[in-house]
Amino acid sequence: MEREHNLVPEDAWWKRYLYRIIYRSDTKLGKLFDIILLLLILISTAIIMMESIPKLDKRFHYTFIILEWIISIFFSIEYALRIAVVKNKRHYIFSFFGIIDFLALVPFYLSFFFPVTKYFLIFRMLRMLRVFRVFNLMDFMNDGFVIVRALKNSSRKIYIFLLFLIIFSVIVGSLMFMVEGGRPGFETIPQSIYWAVVTVTTVGYGDVSPITPMGKFFAVVLMLAGYSIIAVPTGIVTAEMRNKRQNLEKICDRCGNEDIDDDARYCKQCGKKLA
Repeated sequence: MEREHNLVPEDAWWKRYLYRIIYRSDTKLGKLFDIILLLLILISTAIIMMESIPKLDKRFHYTFIILEWIISIFFSIEYALRIAVVKNKRHYIFSFFGIIDFLALVPFYLSFFFPVTKYFLIFRMLRMLRVFRVFNLMDFMNDGFVIVRALKNSSRKIYIFLLFLIIFSVIVGSLMFMVEGGRPGFETIPQSIYWAVVTVTTVGYGDVSPITPMGKFFAVVLMLAGYSIIAVPTGIVTAEMRNKRQNLEKICDRCGNEDIDDDARYCKQCGKKLA
């Protein structure tokens, strides 16, 4: 994930001034701007939720529209300024936060042609991730990086597990189709596979259930297997997180650098050999 403060401001004094307000929160104006931004995101999200309630939408429809226009225009100006005040514009546009800022605007303009797309404005909540930078909570974000890294490192094992789960569900679903003999909920193999997936994941909607003794026996086996199956991906990711946390605990004795790669033998900052 790219951090906003890696961007470089333009040379013009007013652009440097705006850059400090928009991209940093080490000044009173900068922090005030970020807090206003976060409040507007919360207000915009609340409006979208209330618009989905017919009674509220009927009563405050025009108020919601006016507020959404004001907030969206503010975000549009802010997005344009973010691009204007930096030299490496492509770096911001295609960065993590740049893409989120863009996705937070697009639904508003698409709603002119496709009204239902306005509910995609809920993506603005992703901009709340800036709260970690605004209130100096980057340690929480670093913990998030550990989770993302663990998921990435264990992705191959999870893919294999999901493939096994798909094969298992197809087989069990097909068996249930034959055992139940086309009874309600098991009229087709796809419907039976749906039941198998719902059961093995321990969701258990209760909308479909077997009737025959053999079908109930398969259901019991599948439900018991579901508990062990759920534990597999949890264990894989937990093991990766534990390994990553141990690697993060490596610190260079000479310079105190904590950014140590998993297979590093020397510190990347001072060159000292690691223990």
